[in-house]
Amino acid sequence: MVLAESYSLNEHHGAVLPSPGMGHIIPLLEFAKRLVVHHGFRVSFVNITTEASTAQTDLLHSTSLPSGLHVVDLPPTDVSSLVNDEMLIVHRIGVIVEESLKCLDTVLIQLGKPKALIIDVFCTQGFDVGKQLSIPVYSFFTPSAAFCAFTLYHPTMDREVEGEFIDLPEPVKVPGCSPVRTEDLLDQIRNRKNDEYRYYFGHVRRLCEASGIFLNTWEDLEPVPLKAIRENPFYQKILTPPVYPIRPLIKEHEEVTKVDAKYLAWLDQQPEDSVLFIVPGSGGTMTAAQVIEFAWGLELSQQRFIWVVRKPSDASASATFFNVGGDVNDPKAYLPENFVERTRGRGVVVRSWASQVAFLRHRVTGGFLSHCGWNSSLESMTYGVPIIAWPLYAEQRANATMLAEEIGVAVKPVRGDGDTVFGREEIERVVRLLMEGEEGKVIRSKAKKLQESAAKALDSGGCSYESLSRVVKRWKDLSAPI
Repeated sequence: MVLAESYSLNEHHGAVLPSPGMGHIIPLLEFAKRLVVHHGFRVSFVNITTEASTAQTDLLHSTSLPSGLHVVDLPPTDVSSLVNDEMLIVHRIGVIVEESLKCLDTVLIQLGKPKALIIDVFCTQGFDVGKQLSIPVYSFFTPSAAFCAFTLYHPTMDREVEGEFIDLPEPVKVPGCSPVRTEDLLDQIRNRKNDEYRYYFGHVRRLCEASGIFLNTWEDLEPVPLKAIRENPFYQKILTPPVYPIRPLIKEHEEVTKVDAKYLAWLDQQPEDSVLFIVPGSGGTMTAAQVIEFAWGLELSQQRFIWVVRKPSDASASATFFNVGGDVNDPKAYLPENFVERTRGRGVVVRSWASQVAFLRHRVTGGFLSHCGWNSSLESMTYGVPIIAWPLYAEQRANATMLAEEIGVAVKPVRGDGDTVFGREEIERVVRLLMEGEEGKVIRSKAKKLQESAAKALDSGGCSYESLSRVVKRWKDLSAPI
């Protein structure tokens, strides 16, 4: 086990504990950086190394981190007899976290007992350790405020609803928030009889045990769910902790590889807002049939594009979750014959992984086909890029609906009756709509306005900056209640 240097009891020291997966690692790492750079804290970033992806390892150990931020690698555990490739994603994460955190109390003691422990939603064992060591524990909730409101309501649903949530005749009425259509419910709660639900619910039901909940959002983006959590009688009744929207926490700086630099040079030669950036998230995959239809639709659209492609999987939409950045494949083996040659000059195919922020912030990126994971959604809005919503797993369907129907920065393709994939004609339609249609111009204008709003939230004195500052002040002031 590699521990950070010892801390003086007089130092302002916190610990941050994410669960595995880039969608959790990235925002909590950015949060840790903010504590160090802007608020004078020393931070131990506790890293679960068991089954860590290549991308996770590279990010935490190949990137220059600010002085005062130390990565603490927990020793890998042998889970070979406990997990397998057929296990659903949250069940597998749950087992890995449970085995990895058996030494957490010892680690925190060796680190000098930090003033606060900030945990990911799937690391609720931290509540028990925090209570044991008298360390206040805060939850960093990586999805949206809207999904946080749903999650806080979930234990009531579990208690009051008979049968499966997916069979409810009407949308779920989340107190004070927009109803959630049953087809938008996340995968983990669609079958209450399996281990996936048991692990998922076992973690989220403990959210109210936190001393506070950090949310990766800002006031102007999600005013309705934030107001509901703070003021609706339901959330007051269940003793909801204070919520702190602390910004759009995204990668502000990202190392650009030599391969990325080549593609960025190609972008430099394209007209402004003319390129569609296509990436299925950190662990997402399409089916083989969908990849073929998507390629044909993209070619028919005649639009410029950069497509981060992964080997398709008919087994799971999250097939590369535990192997992000590590899969080596030949796109020509599964793309339509001569697709790369026919689109050369107008499009670029990137294998497996790319520096997403570098591409999104480029002036010529005019659209983003995204799985609508919350991190990618925030990155898109931060840089004012409109979205083609292509949800794959987890809460992404609910995010896609919110982005398209409530916030107005996304468009969703429509699948034909009885179809299992989006057809090439629909893909051509939606790509043209976003990149050159009048509706696309309206969506792009809304995205640009949100970009301005996000920037204001991050400024010193902005709502997100001040929200985090208030909590940090309490941590530093030993006489203040935490």
